[in-house]
Formats: sequence, C-alpha cells, structure tokens
Amino acid sequence: MQLSELQQPFKITREQVDFYRENGYIKLKNIFSEDLLQYMNEVISNEVMRLNTQQLAMEQRDTYGKAFLQVMNIWTKSEAVKEIVFSRRLASIATALMEVKGVRLYHDQALFKEPGGGFTPWHADQYYWPLSTDKTITAWIPLQQTGLSMGPLEFSAGSWRLQEGRTLKISDDSEKMIQEKLTLNDFEKIVEPFDAGEVSFHMGWTFHRAGANTTDSMRKVMTVIYMDSEMKLSEPTNENQVADWETWCPGAVIGEEIDTPLNPVLYRI
Repeated sequence: MQLSELQQPFKITREQVDFYRENGYIKLKNIFSEDLLQYMNEVISNEVMRLNTQQLAMEQRDTYGKAFLQVMNIWTKSEAVKEIVFSRRLASIATALMEVKGVRLYHDQALFKEPGGGFTPWHADQYYWPLSTDKTITAWIPLQQTGLSMGPLEFSAGSWRLQEGRTLKISDDSEKMIQEKLTLNDFEKIVEPFDAGEVSFHMGWTFHRAGANTTDSMRKVMTVIYMDSEMKLSEPTNENQVADWETWCPGAVIGEEIDTPLNPVLYRI
C-alpha cells in the first residue's frame, strides 16, 4: 500500500466538469485503491471510536441523532487522518470540478451510520455555512463498498437551482417539505450503491439525503468539505451559521478572505 497515492492528482475530464455543473454532483470510481481504502478505514474508524461522544441508545435519539455518529475536524487530533484529509488527490478534484484556482479546507467530518441507524433527511449543506459564494464542494468518501441497504448518499440532480427549502435545517420537516418541492419541480432522484474506492462530490446547495442502514454492519463514511481558496466570510443569516463561524473558521472577519489556521489551502493550480 502506497500512501503516496493520496498526493497524486486525479485527472478530471471536461465532460465530468460539465456533468457536475449541470447536476450539482458527480460520482467517480477508482479514486482509491483497495489497500489504501482499507488503511483509511482502519485509521478513521479508530479515531471515530476514540472521539465519539454519542452515548444515548438509538431509541432515545431524535431523527438527526439516529442518522449517524458524527465526529468532526479529526485532522486536528490525528496526524494519520490529517494526511488523508490533506490529500492533494481529493483537493485537485474539488478544484477542477468547481473551476477555481485552488481550494481551502472548510472542515472534515466522519459520518458513521450504525446498524439500524435511521435515514438522513433531505437538506442542503450550505444552509449552515456563512460563506460569500456557492463555490463549495463536499467529498463523500465511503470507507467500504456501500450497497443500497446501507444507506448510501442520494442526490436530487439539478436541485442546486431550487431556491425553496434553503432555509431549512436538517430535520423531519426538511425531509417532508423538501421532498414535496423536489417532486413538484420534477428533479430526478439518484439512488445508487457505491463501489469500494468510489467517491462522490456535491455542491453546497445540492439537496441530498441517505436511507437507513438496515444491515448488521456500520456504514463508514468520511467527508471533506472544501471552499474556493479566495472565499470570504459573509454575515451569518441564522444561528447555525454563527456556530459554524465560531467552530470552523474562528478569527475570520466578515468581508475578508477566510485565512485561518483551521482553513489551509490544500491545492492550487
């Protein structure tokens, strides 16, 4: 197994960029080899188990709590995870798909859906982000082959154009109300399994969800959220954006480029 694979840029075609621009997401196969994926699984799983603070039984949790175990900014607590999160391979893809000069890290988060874990409601990530433009992208990295019964990420193709639903945080209400809007506007729902080594990328305003994990195995996923390297902080529009400002880019100033120790540039053309 060669860790150098993490730092080798991945070639993106014009057709793939066009697909991403039109649909607001793309799935790319063979981003990581089987050996590297197994290593990533072991390293990240160990940290999630060490850092997880969820102690409630499944039946005592709300919908959000049932959806996954969530551990964030693991790169600040583990050098091995930092090497994965700082992968030039992933960052080069994010840069190419967004058609920008480079990308900064917004934050990472592991999303582990337990056996019997519930669905993840429809939502758009950028509701939470006090960022000046929509040049944001999330890499969703399954750490194992992920069949439909495990609850892979589902996308609403082209839904980044939809203005309605953008003020809803992830909840039972967002699941119901956004589903109604997506159906009314005839956006295609994409529900597909993920092969081992396959990674998806989606825009901040692309609506997405995930089904329940009906298997006996943990659905292990790592995510890395990137923003344009020239992104500026904007005035928060809700309390969740205030919390994100304080958590992910402390010290950043409204109207200025987000250049903090927690938001390093990970790739530049």
